[in-house]
Amino acid sequence: MSLSIVYTRARVGVDAPLVTVETHLSNGLPSLSIVGLPESSVKEAKDRVRSALLNSGFQFPTRRITINLAPADLPKEGGRYDLPMAIGILAASDQLSGVALEGYELLGELALSGELRACSGALSAMMAAEQAGRCMLIPVANAAEGALLQSPRIRCAPHLLALCRALTEGQPLPPCPPPAMADGHPGPCLSDLVGQFQGRRALEVAASGGHSLLLYGPPGTGKTMLASRLPGILPALEREEALQVANLYSIASGHPLALGQRPFRAPHHSASSVALVGGGGNPRPGEISLAHRGVLFLDELPEFDRRVLEVLREPLESGEIVISRAARQVTFPARFQLVAAMNPCPCGYRGDSERPCRCTTAQLERYQQKLSGPLLDRIDLQVELGRLPASALAQLDAYRGEPSSAVRDRVSACHRFQFERQGCLNSALDNRSLMRVCALEPSQSRLLERAIEQLGLSGRAYHRVLRMARTLGDMEQTGSLEEHHLNEALGFRQLDRPPG
Repeated sequence: MSLSIVYTRARVGVDAPLVTVETHLSNGLPSLSIVGLPESSVKEAKDRVRSALLNSGFQFPTRRITINLAPADLPKEGGRYDLPMAIGILAASDQLSGVALEGYELLGELALSGELRACSGALSAMMAAEQAGRCMLIPVANAAEGALLQSPRIRCAPHLLALCRALTEGQPLPPCPPPAMADGHPGPCLSDLVGQFQGRRALEVAASGGHSLLLYGPPGTGKTMLASRLPGILPALEREEALQVANLYSIASGHPLALGQRPFRAPHHSASSVALVGGGGNPRPGEISLAHRGVLFLDELPEFDRRVLEVLREPLESGEIVISRAARQVTFPARFQLVAAMNPCPCGYRGDSERPCRCTTAQLERYQQKLSGPLLDRIDLQVELGRLPASALAQLDAYRGEPSSAVRDRVSACHRFQFERQGCLNSALDNRSLMRVCALEPSQSRLLERAIEQLGLSGRAYHRVLRMARTLGDMEQTGSLEEHHLNEALGFRQLDRPPG
């Protein structure tokens, strides 16, 4: 037969739309044409495919070859189409006679020797093939991603020749090896931190309800140490969440995280807005999407460009980021937990009991203006860390707190309590559901009214205080809010307090 049809998948954001590779052989001068909006990397595939077929012992047809990548209005990029085009040529030239290809999808880049190489974004293609009920054939180099699905329909091959032999002889290719699981909760332990019991409390509250957290204080007070220990007190991801995270890393780098591992991203303050939100001609996820279901840590927060920080405002509210380009619009998930750290002033010692501040009033105003009010309004907990007393440094063991494992058990119990009640963490509650789970007594309503007047809280800050209070109640496994829950939640918004 001179016409063959092979299925593969493109990559558009986190989606993998179906692409049909139609190969037609006709009489005429020998040539190979690829149509269907191929970009440069796809056009170069004609040379890779020809060499791979010849070096694998196949014949390259000396006829006019036309390969159509449908749909024609979807741009195609990358080397992922090499393998389906090679199989299409072999099927159209009757070198794969008797093979039913309609039940397969193929994905992979070809080396000149015929070896199969990995391609990025393979996990989303495997997930889509699994939903379509087809068997996906991938390179061995992508087996770590295929293993996450634990599906018998995902098969891997090291070489074009091995794949063709398995198709013609009816022998199944080997399945992907078992997936790499997260090794417990590796990383630094919370017991390494000396003192800072208020910071520990704020960290547990943030972990229990998925709240954002800002730590500020003089240098050396443990802000970075505290933030880096947040992933260690969070429970492991559920399977669906873990696959979402693995898919994002597959698109970005081709190397997914271990199943269940929560991401921790800490970009440098010189990062651009594109590095944070993602972008490119065929948009790729940025830092906020790579921190999905994990932690985004911004150290030295005022050192970031203000325009860069402003791009965080919408994702903090919606949990996703929409990247618009002239040709397409892509949505990436971005349900991350923001943790930031900063000094109280440029020199770092404003309010320090041991070292005087050297900053002028103008310097302090410029420093504070680097953070906009709308951004600070979206940060739930704003906690000041003071310098440790000399007695704490002299008696370290007496000032050590609980290990991460003990705190993680309480956080996991709090997460289960919230999911059983409302199906999500408190930070993701919409306002209507929030009012339902936070029924206030008249005295509690009056307390919040006075706080709004004295602190100048916005409507958003009011709802965030309620969410924190609900988390504090959930940590005690109480069905109703108490007044001390509201007082503690208001105490965590220290930057809202007027000076003096």
